[in-house]
Amino acid sequence: MTLAISKTKIYEPLTTSGAINLLKELDFFKKDSLLTCNEIGDGNLNLVFQVAEPQSGKSCIIKQALPYAKVVGESWPLTLSRAKIEADALKLYKEHVPQFVPEIYYTNDDLAITVMEDLSSLKITRKGLIAGEEYPHLPNHLGEFLAKTLFYTSDFYLEPPAKKILARKFSNPELCKITEDLVFTDPFFNSDTNDFEPELFDDVQSLWNDFSLKLEVAKLKKSFLTESEALIHGDLHTGSIFSDQSTTKVIDPEFAFFGPIGFDIGQFFANLIFQLLSNPKEKEKLISGYIAEAWNTFEKTYSDLWRKESREKYTEVDGYLDYVLKKIFQDAVGFAGCELIRRTIGLAHVEDLDGICDKHLRITAKKASIQLGREFIKTRGLQTGPESILPLLSETAAYAGIK
Repeated sequence: MTLAISKTKIYEPLTTSGAINLLKELDFFKKDSLLTCNEIGDGNLNLVFQVAEPQSGKSCIIKQALPYAKVVGESWPLTLSRAKIEADALKLYKEHVPQFVPEIYYTNDDLAITVMEDLSSLKITRKGLIAGEEYPHLPNHLGEFLAKTLFYTSDFYLEPPAKKILARKFSNPELCKITEDLVFTDPFFNSDTNDFEPELFDDVQSLWNDFSLKLEVAKLKKSFLTESEALIHGDLHTGSIFSDQSTTKVIDPEFAFFGPIGFDIGQFFANLIFQLLSNPKEKEKLISGYIAEAWNTFEKTYSDLWRKESREKYTEVDGYLDYVLKKIFQDAVGFAGCELIRRTIGLAHVEDLDGICDKHLRITAKKASIQLGREFIKTRGLQTGPESILPLLSETAAYAGIK
């Protein structure tokens, strides 16, 4: 579907009436259509409108970047160019994994908007998991999504000049700075952005005083800052994935940039683990299985692409693939550890943990999250695959399940 080009050039935040008028101007709907429009965004940075024509059942989503962080307000200004980065990333994903991303109908860099497919027939994966739903294809789909998007944007597939040009296109310093601060720095120091219950103070103080831990986090932050291995989504949590029993769609790559391959994998793992922590007795087997299956699918798909489509001569050298996969997994474990800690005591929490009604169980789950995060970060160099971290998950589940 190709929409007409809007004549509007001057940025201003959309309202519900403005969203309707824009879509009529773009000829997505007829001028006399009776439409409904709701602002449905529950994220931290953007406006999201769902516009529908009840009579025909036709609908779409308009996402617009705000010039500040929605979660904080105008005191935290942000560039609007992140909307273009997000749209460009989705278009690139569409080339390699069309089945796993929404259709993009229209983009406007001046207005910082993207008009895209309405995925409301699916459910945000985090909310579905919290509600007790299971998604049998989620791990395979994410394993394939990660393997293909990360391989096809890496030096193993792209010629070096082409990759460097693409990396410049996805330069994303402002949103990278958010990750650098909120994931890798603030939670490990006594920072104003941190947010945690008084009952966690001793655990947090221990974290801040653990200098061997800080050394390992510093290494992970250095990797994030300097290793431009592939185009990463940059914010791949379960709130950025829509699912049902047969379909998976990845959204919201506005944090996309060229970074370490293990980062996306680690974020996905950590956000699955929050579900294990929220209901360990019922979710341990399910979530552990998801993590193992996602990695195994990633490893197989990535290895197949490496052998069949790599353009780097050194990929023919015995042992190189094993080295790369080992590094990716160990990086993923370390990055998962940082995500576990930051979502527990940092600025942006997760509903999986904060939504635990029983206060004692909620605090226990958060203590377990902090401890597992520390273990992941410190022991990542010893991890060789899912089978090596499953005992840690089992121990954590047993601790979090204590009444």
